[in-house]
Amino acid sequence: MERRPGVPRLLREINDRAALELLLATGPMTRGQIGDLTGLSKVTASQTLARLEERGLVEVVGAQAGGRGPNAALYSVIPSSAYVAGLEVGPELISAVVADIHGHTVAEVTVDPRGHDDPVSVVHDAIAKACRSAKVSLARLRGVVIGTPGVVDPRSGDVRFAFDLPGWHEGIHDALVRDLRREVTIENDVNLAAIAERADGAAKGIDDFVLLWASRGLGLAVMLGGKLHRGRSGSAGEIGYLPVPGVPLPEDIRTMPGRLPSLAGGLQSLVSAETVTELARGHGFAAGSAGECVRVAVAAGAEGEPLLSEIADRLALGVAAVCVILDPGLVVLAGEVGAGGAALTSRVEEAVARICPVRPQVVTTAVTGQNPVLRGAVLAALDEAREALLAS
Repeated sequence: MERRPGVPRLLREINDRAALELLLATGPMTRGQIGDLTGLSKVTASQTLARLEERGLVEVVGAQAGGRGPNAALYSVIPSSAYVAGLEVGPELISAVVADIHGHTVAEVTVDPRGHDDPVSVVHDAIAKACRSAKVSLARLRGVVIGTPGVVDPRSGDVRFAFDLPGWHEGIHDALVRDLRREVTIENDVNLAAIAERADGAAKGIDDFVLLWASRGLGLAVMLGGKLHRGRSGSAGEIGYLPVPGVPLPEDIRTMPGRLPSLAGGLQSLVSAETVTELARGHGFAAGSAGECVRVAVAAGAEGEPLLSEIADRLALGVAAVCVILDPGLVVLAGEVGAGGAALTSRVEEAVARICPVRPQVVTTAVTGQNPVLRGAVLAALDEAREALLAS
């Protein structure tokens, strides 16, 4: 009988990966639990954990009391076995987070990009500052994900139509890779917010949903089958450009560097934060931001209903257009304009049902107490780091 060389080694690699993947997904477990869930025998599970310990990937973090006999040791992936960086880039602020392999934040910093013409040096400084704060060498980062507004070209990895970020021109992605000496992913900020929503928010565990981000800009993230749908050119979800009857068409956007899409027509001109603030003034509600205007209208009760209804009717135009094509079932409102809670989402749901045959559930974001774009960037970076760790 012919013997296949390398088979025992391949089996060890498969077992090691299965145990490590399980620990990353579920947290501390005993040897017996790992064996039960992976199908490994007690002896094989023990050998697997011993190899992972020797490689500095897992450690004993406690014990689990059982029946008769000694308590079972609890194993966990060592937090410092890999680190990731997640960033949110805006025109006035860059936020950076360094997290360990479990996704726990080790350090968070902000830098002001204004006055700096080179995005590469600003991003490098932000990551280096976060690493210093975390006492982690930049060389130990196994994943770097950057969230920006605009369309990310799936071929080059560069961001396009980021009107607030004129310095982010073609070639920035490759320049960042060379500068940081590691792979870098640039991702649309609303897509990252959807990743956070599915992990921690109102869409937790839901495979098909859309997230409508209404703030200074208007964007949409589409999650189908548990995966982001970006489209052939990366433009899926750019709902701000949706043509709307009675609103000027967004013409010649490629020839308007530095000009915001809200000035170019389309749905965004109806529900941008700037427009909502103006609407609120017309209804007698003055506040410093669109989010505050919506919250004041909600608090005003009956007096605020006309404003909320008008905002809902405008949002419903975009939601209905998406729902008759995708029928996602769940729509999550996020961003400043989505701050109205159930008072706004119920109106959007009713307005959508009036104008199309689909009635999705419309809810407000449940990612609270944290920056959803940053959280999504960290989660996306963790996927990359964990895959690299499992494949190593």
